[in-house]
Amino acid sequence: MSEAQGERESFAAFLLRARAGGLADKALIAAMEATPRRGFVPGQWQAHAWSDRMLPIECGEAIEGVDFQAKVLASLALEPSHRVLEIGTGSGFTSAVMGRLSARVLTVERYRTLAGNARQRLEALGVTNVAVRHMDGINGVPSEGPFDRIVVWAAFDGMPRIFVDQLASGGVLIAPIGPAEGVQQMARLTKVGSRFDREDIGTARLQPLVSGVAAAI
Repeated sequence: MSEAQGERESFAAFLLRARAGGLADKALIAAMEATPRRGFVPGQWQAHAWSDRMLPIECGEAIEGVDFQAKVLASLALEPSHRVLEIGTGSGFTSAVMGRLSARVLTVERYRTLAGNARQRLEALGVTNVAVRHMDGINGVPSEGPFDRIVVWAAFDGMPRIFVDQLASGGVLIAPIGPAEGVQQMARLTKVGSRFDREDIGTARLQPLVSGVAAAI
């Protein structure tokens, strides 16, 4: 089986799972199909790129299973005019998908290696509306807000109120909230005035959000 055929078959299997789970966002599915996920994971894991399992990447980190990522991205309800902040670039796959669905994406990553690799992958795909920054994202990027959407791929132990001022009115933040060593709730937080309306959309087990940038890598 050729690599291209393997990618198509793996994507088709993902699509069946997604539809069974109620994912019907055609624009999102098209954006994911246009983003070759195999190129965003290390070689030995490429056969599993479209599987619903966490996959190791550089710097001892991992990216979430594609089913989980799709659910979160669908819950963002991205529109072509949106400005998006992503905290935790990882491999850059979700950045690329969101770049196809929104006006501009700013993604921040504490590991220099991950940020550099993601930047190269995005450039190779011709995705020009995603900016990758190597920086500490624990407090967001206040100087660049407000954002229409914020997504965080690391857990908060409590309500992330510091992000209220970085969201536009009616904006949405999605992040896991809960204990570092346990099950967290993926919370969809909609800004209403100076507060959040919360809707939990599922569970997660993600690493806690860490302050600072990695010293060496």
